Amino acid sequence: MLIDSFLEYLFLEKKYSINTISAYKTDLLAFKDFCETDFNVNNLSEVEYPIIRSWIVNLVHQKISNRSINRKITSLNSFYKFLQKTHQIEINPLSKHKSLKSVNKLQIPFSVKEINDAINSVSENSDFKLIRNKLIIELLYSTGVRKSELIHIKESDIDFGNKTVKVLGKRNKERFVPLLESVIAKIKQYQILRDEFSEGAEELLITENGNKLSKSLVYGVINSYFSNVSTKTKKSPHILRHSFATHLLNEGANLNSVKELLGHSSLASTQVYTHNSLEVIKKVYNQAHPRSLKK
Repeated sequence: MLIDSFLEYLFLEKKYSINTISAYKTDLLAFKDFCETDFNVNNLSEVEYPIIRSWIVNLVHQKISNRSINRKITSLNSFYKFLQKTHQIEINPLSKHKSLKSVNKLQIPFSVKEINDAINSVSENSDFKLIRNKLIIELLYSTGVRKSELIHIKESDIDFGNKTVKVLGKRNKERFVPLLESVIAKIKQYQILRDEFSEGAEELLITENGNKLSKSLVYGVINSYFSNVSTKTKKSPHILRHSFATHLLNEGANLNSVKELLGHSSLASTQVYTHNSLEVIKKVYNQAHPRSLKK
């Protein structure tokens, strides 16, 4: 099956993560079902662009956002590039396709005060769950790791000597992120209690049953604690990652350094975090420039 061959290629040669491959599979199977149901086309190598355009129109009618549609088309485009590369088609039907315009939603980071308030709102006692939850917040904010990366951090990934944590990012790309002294202390405090629940688990962060954390649990922790201290609409692990990057840039961190810490493959991905830093730069500019009316 063409889709199976493509997914195997993503796994073995491109080294894509299981989650990414699963997303590609979902998109391709949905497109395949559309082709069979609406156009009676069973072989995806025979699809021409008008069918793809009809699928896009169908997705728009379902009120799916342009951003999500573009992501699905990216999956489809990668699939057809693979078929072209393996000489199963001559022309990629998406070769002249232009992405739909999408509006970038402004991600508003938490303030330093909100983050400190959220951390301080977790009561200091010997309860395993509370200490773990506090460590989740501290790790997300102090390292800028993604939710999925946090979940997969192993105890062996912590290097107390070098004060770093090894993070396995997208496409299994490893990076090392520094750890603050305060976070190292929290990890050591947590580990004392963790041993009572671990049951041989490799992951650093676990549930009371000794299992790896789920994404929904991590989201729930962040949403719960930040709901008590912030009125912002979105309260998620990604906003903590966004806050990490924004606060570093606001304090003068080099964009390239932030890129490496975040595990981005290009500066373009990191530059999305600079809009808030620009406001700080404008403020400094207006206060410092001799011709500024604010002086």
